[in-house]
Amino acid sequence: MTKALEEILLSEGLITKDRLAVAKESLKNLGGTLDQVLIEKGFLTEEQILKALAKRMNTIFVTLSKYKIDPAAVRLLNVSLARKHRAIPIFKIEDKVTVAISNPLNVSALDDIRDAIGHEINPVLALDADIEKAIKEFYRGTGLTEEGAVAKVEVIGFEDRSEESVSIEKIAKAASGEQIVTAVNNIIAQAAADRSSDIHFEPVRDALKIRFRIDGVLEDFSSLPKKMHMPTVSRIKIMGGMDVAEHRIPQDGRVRVRTQGREIDMRIATYPTVFGEAATVRLLGKEELLTLEDIGFCKNDLNVFIQLITKPHGILLVTGPTGSGKTTTLYASLMHVNSRDKHILSIEDPVENEIPGIDQQQINPKAGLTFASALRSMLRQDPDIIMVGEIRDKETADMAIRASMTGHFVFSTLHTNTAIGVIPRLLDLGVESYLLSSTLLGAISQRLVRKICPKCKEEAEIPRELAVGLGVKSIKSFKGKGCKECRNTGYFGRTAIFEIIQTDDDLKKMISEKMPEVRIMEAVKDKGYHSILDDGLEKIKNGITTVEEVLKVTESL
Repeated sequence: MTKALEEILLSEGLITKDRLAVAKESLKNLGGTLDQVLIEKGFLTEEQILKALAKRMNTIFVTLSKYKIDPAAVRLLNVSLARKHRAIPIFKIEDKVTVAISNPLNVSALDDIRDAIGHEINPVLALDADIEKAIKEFYRGTGLTEEGAVAKVEVIGFEDRSEESVSIEKIAKAASGEQIVTAVNNIIAQAAADRSSDIHFEPVRDALKIRFRIDGVLEDFSSLPKKMHMPTVSRIKIMGGMDVAEHRIPQDGRVRVRTQGREIDMRIATYPTVFGEAATVRLLGKEELLTLEDIGFCKNDLNVFIQLITKPHGILLVTGPTGSGKTTTLYASLMHVNSRDKHILSIEDPVENEIPGIDQQQINPKAGLTFASALRSMLRQDPDIIMVGEIRDKETADMAIRASMTGHFVFSTLHTNTAIGVIPRLLDLGVESYLLSSTLLGAISQRLVRKICPKCKEEAEIPRELAVGLGVKSIKSFKGKGCKECRNTGYFGRTAIFEIIQTDDDLKKMISEKMPEVRIMEAVKDKGYHSILDDGLEKIKNGITTVEEVLKVTESL
């Protein structure tokens, strides 16, 4: 293959002999293929190489996004061969099937595809990333994985549900429907592979829509026939130890599974809709925990935050809407302060990850274990540090404040838009201003934004109206152009943007005097406070995220 490619590229005048020699030397030292080396060194693009090959092979180079791919043609080739040979059938005319492929010099691949399809094939050339995207789109939800096997999803334990139990008969019943078990297993396995945080099973008039939330954004995954709606939701309910016969009221369930070598806790919620019962599954992977250095703090904010969490006593609050990464920040904080000489307790809803050396407990309202009651009992366990998952009511707020007054350090969260917003929120809950001023060490507010894919990042100009929306005249910015690593979204993973306030003497006095939030904000701005938007602007300039992402999470502030 290497020799043939050399000849084609030289005859087409796409590369010089000197550059080819450099590429071949790299190939000898580093391995890989000649086309990969040429692309990595920037000598040629994948499109240039494929167009040269297409010309020599008397075929064409195609942009798959401009083609209407025929699902019936796709089904002629099984997914294992499609992935192995980076190829996908796109349409069939009479007895000839047109197949898009990214490596046409692999003669054995063309033979395999021809034998599997059972028809004459007409190979056309397409970018590897375009083929990968098409494979993911057209083979999703088909019940097939590599080598055509059923994805393995092993239930390894139902979590304790007090007096409730899951009968062996129900599990056996769920396993008896091979098509349903296969479909559900593959949906869970694909969600785990795609780094999804949630799976949505949404019934519509004539189908069951399935969507994944990836990096905070919902994406269409698949659609199942309407006849599979109830069996699919029932299978999920049985896995979660829920009442399969009850469809009229919302239910909650949970189960731990193992798939692709990973343990995942699934939190399941069902609810009735006009088109039948819907279900949402939250996936909580037992992953390596992030440290404070990993979650997105700039250097100055990191130093300030570490100073706050290493105080001997007081209360520190993390704020933001649901899904803004508050728990991740709390876990990173606990790991930072965790040591042999400290007794650390946490009460959570739910326990999302296990932290070695910390006693973690999960609330159970049915059994009377709430944040407030758990916090009350924790104070009798001689703790140094306490984490309360969320302050939701006056009783929990009072208990947390009083715990921080008696020599304990308390971490917790609140649902407020800004860091300053914790002050009026706690006062509204009935916390006395003099208690709040003497115990509040500081507050942090955060939002999650998607990170630009590092594999396809490039500098970009932004429209003037977006710059105006950020309150700047111009700004250096970047974007991801899309590649197979990021599924052509231009984004891979998420990071947080922050604002932090520290409680100094002036702020304590303003809290005691119950000053309006606007006055407090003016005072902290005079002392160099920077907002979430300011932090977002820095991450745009540094090529971490995009203007669109920052605007999306800051427009309401």
